[in-house]
Amino acid sequence: MDDARKIPLVIGVTGHLDLREEELETLRSAVKRELEKLREKYPHTPAVMLCALARGADLLCADAGEEAGIPLRAVLPVEREEYEKDFGEADLARFRHHLDRAEKVYTAADAEEAAENASRDGGYRRAGIHTAEHSHILLALWDGKEGGPNGTAAAVNAALRSGWQPRHGTASRCAENAVVIHIQTSRKDAAAEGAGTVRTLGNAEAMAEILSRTDEFNALAEQTDAGGERLLPEDAGAEPELRKLETLYHTADRLSMRFAGVYRRVLIGLAASGTLLTLAFLLYDERDMIPMILLCGAMLVTAFLLAGRAKRTACHRRYIEYRALAEALRVQMYLRYAGSGIEAQRLMSWTQRMETAWILCAVCTANAERTPEKKREIRECWPEAQEAYHRKAGRNTGRQNGRNERLVKILLRCSVAAYLATLAIELLGCGLIFRPVIEVRDPGRLRTLMKIVLGALSAGTLFLSGYYGKMDLERKMSDHVKMEAFYRSMSEQLAEQGQTENLLEALAREELAENGNWCSYQRDNAPELNL
Repeated sequence: MDDARKIPLVIGVTGHLDLREEELETLRSAVKRELEKLREKYPHTPAVMLCALARGADLLCADAGEEAGIPLRAVLPVEREEYEKDFGEADLARFRHHLDRAEKVYTAADAEEAAENASRDGGYRRAGIHTAEHSHILLALWDGKEGGPNGTAAAVNAALRSGWQPRHGTASRCAENAVVIHIQTSRKDAAAEGAGTVRTLGNAEAMAEILSRTDEFNALAEQTDAGGERLLPEDAGAEPELRKLETLYHTADRLSMRFAGVYRRVLIGLAASGTLLTLAFLLYDERDMIPMILLCGAMLVTAFLLAGRAKRTACHRRYIEYRALAEALRVQMYLRYAGSGIEAQRLMSWTQRMETAWILCAVCTANAERTPEKKREIRECWPEAQEAYHRKAGRNTGRQNGRNERLVKILLRCSVAAYLATLAIELLGCGLIFRPVIEVRDPGRLRTLMKIVLGALSAGTLFLSGYYGKMDLERKMSDHVKMEAFYRSMSEQLAEQGQTENLLEALAREELAENGNWCSYQRDNAPELNL
């Protein structure tokens, strides 16, 4: 079984049912080469094949996948007993063999807005859309020609052009976040030129970035303990889909907190080094304290090392992205626990889909599962728990913001007092406007001292803006207040109206939007070398 801490590389399969005998070996070799390339390129990411096991191309790919050691998930177009009527004796034996080795077997649910089509052809459409929607890569053994609404062309259309309309949200896959590996394939009754040749459809560069980020996450997950506080009641533990979602959530959550710690240490280090650099240069310049130039150099080196660490660890990006992944997985976990067929990736905004496409794909692959069947009450563990979280987090952020504001006020008052004292000395003792009324023995030294005091106060302000200014405490506090009110309202609506799909969608959509907003303003707070 795959490590539940990792995001799998899901390779979907679609293709023609009736293949030409003379092309089978060529096609099988082409499929194996593509599978091996993916396995070699992303060594930390477990590959899995998502396949309807239809006769022809599906079974050929399943055979190639087994030879390559790739696990199988079977998503059937209709129930097994009915589906077996489609196979001849030899193909039926292969079909049953792959079902036996599959780690999961389920029937594709009808997620389309259009009226349900219970026919066998409608089942092929459902399986094709499910495969296209939940795969990183779609292997299409196809002649490249347009076809009807239920075949290979429809699955390719779903992957590259969002060619279907779900009941909730919008189709999530398009040419910017999905790739089709088209292997030229003849139909039995119509030969196609160049059988076995391969071309890539969609944005291959974007998919390479998606899979690179996924592999990066999985490499870090190998070193991470996925334990954590349970988010769901005990009865959720019996469902492997929920256990896996929760494990993956805790992995992303822990990695986010890990890089948040690095990010904050870099921030405070940059703020402190900038402050000390200012003070050291002031002492060097005003008091001729020559050794201070060495401290200036040390602070410069420290600042460059910290900036290098921020870049090397990508702590800011990883902190934000892994938090976004954790939140999306948590939303999906709550939806599945509630028994809803709503999928979180279809509720993401276009900006979220484009900025963090690898997270969109991760949630898609996490939903390559059977539709939940058991419905449970979600009010206590979702809106009520989130209301309590935002109330507590808002108070904590408010206390942090209060401390920051008090420090700023103290520095401001001290700066005003220092300025007034300096002005008084210049007016009364140094003859700025009229003759001195008090004797100042060494005005030069006194001026130097006041410059140092004012510089130190300015350095303190620099520290606060370099650290607390990057924390966006007022914005965070405002967000917590708004979300606390939102969850309180949703909890009341669930109590009054019952647990409807519309309310669940509203809950999920708002939480994902709030997380998108958080990511947006956090991206503006990257560690910067401003000296």
